[in-house]
Amino acid sequence: MTPRARYRETLHFGTPDRVPLTPGTGRRSTLRAWHEQGLPPDVAPEDVVEFAYRQAGGTLPWPRDEAGFPVSERMIPAFEEKILEERATTRIVQDWKGNICEISNQYPVEYLRNPVDFVTRRWLRCPVQTRADWEQMQARYDPDDPARLPANAAALSAALRDRTWPITLQLAGPFWQLREWLGFEALCTVFCDDPEFVRDMIEFWRTYVSRLLANVLRVFVPDEVHLSEDIAYKQAAMISPAMAREFLLPTWREWGAIVRAAGVPLYGMDSDGFVGELLPLWIEAGFTHCDPIEVAAENDLAAYRAAFGHRIAFVGGVDKRAMAKGGASLQAEIARIAPIVRDGGYIPSCDHGVPPDVSWPNYVLCTKLLAELTGWL
Repeated sequence: MTPRARYRETLHFGTPDRVPLTPGTGRRSTLRAWHEQGLPPDVAPEDVVEFAYRQAGGTLPWPRDEAGFPVSERMIPAFEEKILEERATTRIVQDWKGNICEISNQYPVEYLRNPVDFVTRRWLRCPVQTRADWEQMQARYDPDDPARLPANAAALSAALRDRTWPITLQLAGPFWQLREWLGFEALCTVFCDDPEFVRDMIEFWRTYVSRLLANVLRVFVPDEVHLSEDIAYKQAAMISPAMAREFLLPTWREWGAIVRAAGVPLYGMDSDGFVGELLPLWIEAGFTHCDPIEVAAENDLAAYRAAFGHRIAFVGGVDKRAMAKGGASLQAEIARIAPIVRDGGYIPSCDHGVPPDVSWPNYVLCTKLLAELTGWL
């Protein structure tokens, strides 16, 4: 079975030859620690999982992703990334989204562009403060800008038609995107103080992404469209399920209909935090699966499977704290998730990026235990 078929079959509660082996990946600080603990420095980041698998005794052929189909949903043009002020241990910067924030001076501004490391920041000002700011922001999102698709889109699509690896189109959900513009506190306030402004912004993002999706899907059909939302705290959603139903569900549902009509088999949702009260909405919206199912946020995979059966699949769900402890704690963690793996519709993985307190030996042990559970050993 190809990696593409295996991924799709697993998340559709089918019968894959084995479940994808994805223990999780570390960011730069994690890789730096691992290089001091036994990971050879010449192992490229994209080869770390395979190397851990070989260290664990794995001998099966390793799947490799090759070309993707890059799509840019981000603002064009972006804001200038620059340092505004240097302080004793921190710096004040403007990132590509127009945020003014404070970060440790060990990080360059570019670290805020993509999740290359675990960078904590203090938000000072977000780009949309007024309706005038909002009017100006909209000009940066033209769904028909040719730069949003590859210059060789048609040729690339034809070359990828018979690919053996899965390709995912990643997009920002409406809650995520509004938070990018307003900031979290301002967004939560405006839901109550000016709901029409929220509706205006969501409507803009709904139509923008719908048009962008149409442009992409006319040329290329990925294996998955995956939304980033991050809409939950440790114990509850950031807005009530009733508010999510009113403000967000229509957009999630519309995009899901577009995705299914184009023949995209998977429609995924990403949110940190406790997602239990949102799962019914995501099922209603047509999502096939969600991730990363953080254990520290009291997400209980066994309870979710009992409540929702095979109506939604999961990715993630391996407690990073147990990975850091290793030994009996890690073995108990893998035993905890084993029934869900066997029931199907679940790809086990670290429940977020692998942090640097997970040692290289413990990462190899986790890879070994998951390989045994998923059919790779």
